[in-house]
Amino acid sequence: MLLHFQCLCVKLRILRLSRSTFLTRTVSYVLPHSRDISDFLRVVNSANENKIRKAPPWRVMFFGTDEFAVESLKILTESRNPSAGKVVDTIDIVTLPVISSKEVPVRRFARQHHLLIHDWPLQWPCKHFDVGVVVSFGCLLKEELICRFPYGILNVHPSLLPRWRGPAPVFHSVLHDDAVTGVTIMQIRPKRFDVGPVLMQKEFVVPARYTSEELGADLSKLGAEMLISTLKTLPEMIQNQKEQANYGATLAPKINTAMSWINWEEQTCYQIDCLYRAIGYKILLRTLWQGEVIKLMDLVKEEDIPKLSDLELKRTQIPGSFLFHKISNILLVRCKDGLVGFTAVKLKKRLSAADFYNGYLHQSSVTRSGIPQEKWLFKTFKKQHKKDKDANFFIHSYNHGRVKNK
Repeated sequence: MLLHFQCLCVKLRILRLSRSTFLTRTVSYVLPHSRDISDFLRVVNSANENKIRKAPPWRVMFFGTDEFAVESLKILTESRNPSAGKVVDTIDIVTLPVISSKEVPVRRFARQHHLLIHDWPLQWPCKHFDVGVVVSFGCLLKEELICRFPYGILNVHPSLLPRWRGPAPVFHSVLHDDAVTGVTIMQIRPKRFDVGPVLMQKEFVVPARYTSEELGADLSKLGAEMLISTLKTLPEMIQNQKEQANYGATLAPKINTAMSWINWEEQTCYQIDCLYRAIGYKILLRTLWQGEVIKLMDLVKEEDIPKLSDLELKRTQIPGSFLFHKISNILLVRCKDGLVGFTAVKLKKRLSAADFYNGYLHQSSVTRSGIPQEKWLFKTFKKQHKKDKDANFFIHSYNHGRVKNK
């Protein structure tokens, strides 16, 4: 009950209600729920002792984990300097504990810059904060935690909400080849991710054939700049915040290895290119060859695919059929609507397309296996384990669930 009361008090003060209005509404809220008038007096005294700041510098608690979050943490740390306008007074860090000697990027940055670190789940420290900041944290924050911050908790989200709500917006922006994306600064709400009111949004025009890694790096810098701009006039930004639109919402679930399986019969050259740019830097594309998993690396641009002779085209008519183009050193594979090329593969180790040909596709290898080269195919992975039902996720979401940029 007291936490709910504190949330109410915060909202009233931000809206600059008169003192008499504040006390009248406080009494009407507390008394019906209090068995003892001392509860009311204790809360009022606490509120008076810890007055809400009306302007920077703010006492900030930062929640984050990965490299995307580090960019915002870096600019918050720098903004403690009076020469930079001192937007931040103090900053504490909440991040994941060290597991198996692996340190998440936010924790490493905080340790190197001597910032106070709290492990998640959080044991609330005996100190006061004005605002929380969440960037790429991945854990749902409970209402009682949100209510501890007079100005709530801000989230730096790398999409134009309500498009791509969820933990992997950058991946889905690239997967669906969005021409325009952006960053949203919003206030988080309990129980659901990415549904809170918007304080600021900025668009970002995505360059052609951008990868998730490249896009994430650019959006992290844009998001950090927007975060500082928001904090400079935080009370005003909160007063002018807007609820998210009820239309155009799309979901951005986590990526997983099941998505890396290529379906040669259903996926187009364009879709394979989008998939590669979305996850290729993190998860290699996969297929089956002679019953073994083979990973495909270094996708060739469409304009660099060589023209084939009639004989070569005849040998690659079936989806999954492939050949090695010696002049360009490219392994060409037939998909739904054309040919895609790769310059390297990975079996037990990385092999160039030429090494793969010499070791497995050369005439001596054909003689040894007894299988004619024209019948060697990459096979689509068909087994549908629970996790692997997402293997063709983007085909269906792209064709049936896509919301075009406006």
